[in-house]
Amino acid sequence: MGSTVLSLRIDGELLDRLRQHAAKRGMSVQDYVVRTLIRDDFDERFKVAVEETEKFYGDSTGGVTPPVDARRGVTPPIT
Repeated sequence: MGSTVLSLRIDGELLDRLRQHAAKRGMSVQDYVVRTLIRDDFDERFKVAVEETEKFYGDSTGGVTPPVDARRGVTPPIT
């Protein structure tokens, strides 16, 4: 898979926060943003897969699906 350049114009305060988050993990801002987008994309695809599985097999919780917070417990944290 190749890569493509994406230019973004973002607020200076947001960039400062991204730099801080990236520095805490010993990453560049670019790597931090890319990994965050990859994780978010995985979370969305996982949620859709769970929903499709529930539709196919039926909801085993009696019709009550607990909210899924894909940020907690589903995807390992970036370290």
